[in-house]
Amino acid sequence: MRLLGNILWLILGGFVLALAWAIIGLALCITIIGIPLGIQAFKMASLTLTPFGSTVIYGGGAASTIANIIWVVFLGIWLAFGYIAAGFLNCITIIGIPFGIQSFKMAKLALWPFGAQVL
Repeated sequence: MRLLGNILWLILGGFVLALAWAIIGLALCITIIGIPLGIQAFKMASLTLTPFGSTVIYGGGAASTIANIIWVVFLGIWLAFGYIAAGFLNCITIIGIPFGIQSFKMAKLALWPFGAQVL
């Protein structure tokens, strides 16, 4: 079931989103200051490629918390709102509910990415 969900996800836009996240990550990694943000973009690309069956483990210390607070203020809140809106739109139909749940999982990672691991 995970394989079917991931294939449908990729066909219905997941591949384009993952590619966009990877391009953003590469662009951010060009500068030294942008490398930490680029790493978070690669995390989002990884989860966007195969959200079904992937788990996100949150951890980190004080440095991760400070970085996450800065991230939330400048980027995270807008990214999370986008994923939440997509999740609600997906949950309108019965067929879209699994995709909506995955969008909510990505919203949480988009909001608080530092210190998280995608497995």
